[in-house]
Amino acid sequence: MEELKNYGHQHPLLMLNEEQLLGNGNGVVDCSRCGEKVSAPCFSCVECCGFYLHRTCAEAPLELNHPFHRHHPLLLLQNPPYTSDTRCVCDFCNEACEKFIYHCSCGLDFHIKCALFTFNIAERNLKELEHVALEDPSFSSKNDGGNLGKCFACWEPLAIDTYFSLDCGFNLHKKCAELPPKMGHVCHRKHPLLLQFNSERLSCKICQVTQQRGFLYGCSTCNLAIHIDCLSPLPVIEDKSHQHPFTLFWRQIPFICDACGTEGHHVAYECCTCSIMVHKKCISLPRIIRHVYHVHRVFHTYFIHKEYSESLNCIWCHEVVDTEYGSYFCADCNVIFHVNCALKEKEWYCIVSQENEDDKSLDIPVNSITKVLETNDAGEATLIEHCKHRHYLMLSDKISEHGDKCCDGCLLLISAKFYHCMRCDFFLHKSCAELPKMDLILDHRCVGKPFSGSKSFILTSDCMFECDICGYLSNGFSYKCNECGIHRCVQCATLQNDVKIPGHKHPLLFYYDYEEQCSGCGTDISCAFRCKDCNFHLCNLCILRPTRVRHKCDQHILALTYDKVNDYLEYHYCDICEENKDSKNWFYHCETCDTSAHVDCVLGKYPLIKLGSTYNEGDHPHPLTFVKKFPYYPECVECGKSCEDLSLECAEPGCKYIAHWECRKSAIRGEQLGDGTCAAQVAEQVDEGPRCGTPRVAAVSFSFLQMG
Repeated sequence: MEELKNYGHQHPLLMLNEEQLLGNGNGVVDCSRCGEKVSAPCFSCVECCGFYLHRTCAEAPLELNHPFHRHHPLLLLQNPPYTSDTRCVCDFCNEACEKFIYHCSCGLDFHIKCALFTFNIAERNLKELEHVALEDPSFSSKNDGGNLGKCFACWEPLAIDTYFSLDCGFNLHKKCAELPPKMGHVCHRKHPLLLQFNSERLSCKICQVTQQRGFLYGCSTCNLAIHIDCLSPLPVIEDKSHQHPFTLFWRQIPFICDACGTEGHHVAYECCTCSIMVHKKCISLPRIIRHVYHVHRVFHTYFIHKEYSESLNCIWCHEVVDTEYGSYFCADCNVIFHVNCALKEKEWYCIVSQENEDDKSLDIPVNSITKVLETNDAGEATLIEHCKHRHYLMLSDKISEHGDKCCDGCLLLISAKFYHCMRCDFFLHKSCAELPKMDLILDHRCVGKPFSGSKSFILTSDCMFECDICGYLSNGFSYKCNECGIHRCVQCATLQNDVKIPGHKHPLLFYYDYEEQCSGCGTDISCAFRCKDCNFHLCNLCILRPTRVRHKCDQHILALTYDKVNDYLEYHYCDICEENKDSKNWFYHCETCDTSAHVDCVLGKYPLIKLGSTYNEGDHPHPLTFVKKFPYYPECVECGKSCEDLSLECAEPGCKYIAHWECRKSAIRGEQLGDGTCAAQVAEQVDEGPRCGTPRVAAVSFSFLQMG
């Protein structure tokens, strides 16, 4: 039992062989540096304080000049050099590094065992592998789909009879363990390629994918990186998406891929029959997809014929698509995607299965107008049956007669052409009347489910709901998911990605990843409707603001105002809350009375609840009606305070029941709890409603977009 130096420990250490380790009753202990199970020979603290070290960990140099990282030395640190919020991950095995790591200033981190193991490979010292036989991946019965199934050098799946499975946890293809440290290759004739770590996080020059872990071949002079597998691609590839095989063709100059329209380097695959040249990854592009940005299926095409020769912009990035190269295209609507834009977010599209490729019914929405009874000379339906109303509806454009009425679908004031019922107080915008019964592309990303292209959202109109996108409570039309029960209001469900708003001369285009301040309300946003020509961008709530509203503060309809009304606007107050208005933000204004008010003050907490509609939940014996009582304010029967905001009133003669909506909702919750909870206690938990810029709204993904 040999006593040696302490290797940074406060007590001296003793070297133990296997017999001595077992004799001390310490057969299963962990190394205090690498955290792995200790095996002999090892070091143990003479004071028996539980400190053990592998011999290799104890003798690991404080500075390691690694052949796979020639620019800087790797320094041995006791703790990761990051803040507590930053997770340190080994750049070889992809597992967490918690203590005693080799670190380089360029951002590389390695466990001690990983740094020394790869050093031995680089030095062609393969003694580490001598005790391991070639394995068959049938051992993968113990593989849970994690790192055990991939080679730590190239990060490709393990193959039959070609890898080592080491006791220390490494997996390597045999070919990767025996890679030459230097090689010449036809794809880069200027300089030799050196086996190395991807310290600069370069994308592969051949496949354009950035591999963070493991080894690759690189040329520092040319700032070039190439994956191990990309150096020996398959000579011929066949794929069911194309009728002919593709043949490997090495290129010394860049080329443009005919499948996706982006640049390729060094290696291409060509179909001589079709005279096209593509990236390896583009051989297996899906032929048909459904995307949340368009109601129809879109088809991959290598070029578009002359009849579609006009300039077409991608509806994701809004940049021009070169139609001489591949794209995803809907010929019915002239809607087009760059290939990489269409496939950028996996949750936003789904691949149409081969058996459904010819099913054109997938592109035809089911109209909510169940029957057209009369039409005019222009072919418009003037008298219809609608699936959400029991009486016939008649087309009208007489705003002067019904201009103060709200559409029962979207709950905005009637404008332009609309349908109305001659027998009851029911109105629908023409666009709301023509909504499909089933939404074919509404997806579930905001509730954790990927887009599937299913027809699970059904148009409903028979309940109160909270919109899953904007957060407003409503009793208008909604699209409800039969699977999870969430609701989307009509405005959110039908919002387009190119919107024209009054007061701005250019269309606004939706950008998924765009950080700015909203020009309408001033809040910070992470995605926006943006004008390409002006410095103008709106959040999702501002883009949906009604342009015309009624409020008790003025006898006229208030208009949403985008610019200064006069030169003294900064001195004006909101006529509702009597506080200052920010002259840069939108407001509602009456030009006749010079009334001005904050947007939120006018809309309130419940802009999407129709006054006069009925509500039947709870134990009250009669139907209740939504009202806003002014100029006099009766007392709420629940809390005793004046009913100044949204309330429920009983219209039954002799019944004088009236209560705040919040109080009534809280009372119903208390009844449902059945535990004696009073309305006031439950009311404390009531949400204050959405406001533009709240965390909930800022985090909303635009999963409701229906394009084209």
